[in-house]
Amino acid sequence: MLLGMAEPDPGPTALPVLPPRATSDGTHRRLLEEALERFGRNGYHGVSVREIARAAGVQASSLYSHLESKEHLLFELMMIGHDEHQHLLREALLDAGNDPCDQIRALVRAHVLLHATYPMLARICNREMESLGPENRSKVEAVRTQSVQLFVDVIKRGRRLGVFDVTDPWLAAAAIGGMGIRIAEWWNPELPYSVEDVVAAYCRFATRLLGAA
Repeated sequence: MLLGMAEPDPGPTALPVLPPRATSDGTHRRLLEEALERFGRNGYHGVSVREIARAAGVQASSLYSHLESKEHLLFELMMIGHDEHQHLLREALLDAGNDPCDQIRALVRAHVLLHATYPMLARICNREMESLGPENRSKVEAVRTQSVQLFVDVIKRGRRLGVFDVTDPWLAAAAIGGMGIRIAEWWNPELPYSVEDVVAAYCRFATRLLGAA
């Protein structure tokens, strides 16, 4: 956030909570949804297992018949978010053709849509990595690394073809990714910017950053 510049108030939303590809149902899904809302609002360490159980209509004493631990709830949510993000990126690339500019726009579009459509999930994925234990964190980081590599590969190819003029593809990918991550913090349907407005602007920002011919 720029110094002295307040971000827009997100206001009330009725956005989807979990992606359709998240197949958990029944009590397990209620636990995920309640944990998602509370982790996103108060942070992982600001939420108790008892609070999640009560919100999901489960007795705290029977909670562990539905999940291994509070951390495992966080891990599941982060894997859902990272898997959905990578799925959208790969689908976007498949439809983008061979032009590096079209490919980077497709990736940016998918990146923006994920963060605008599932902001609470995106916030958790981007804020709570250090709350995971080493084993779970390494699994999530592996998915994230693969997703970043999709951007890096397109940028490297664009540079080889003379389409992009950028010295460090990884830093460029990090900058483009960072722009999209912030969308989960400020965008909502009440603002005077549609998702498509944001997509179009961020695609322009990305291609300019890359020095597109």
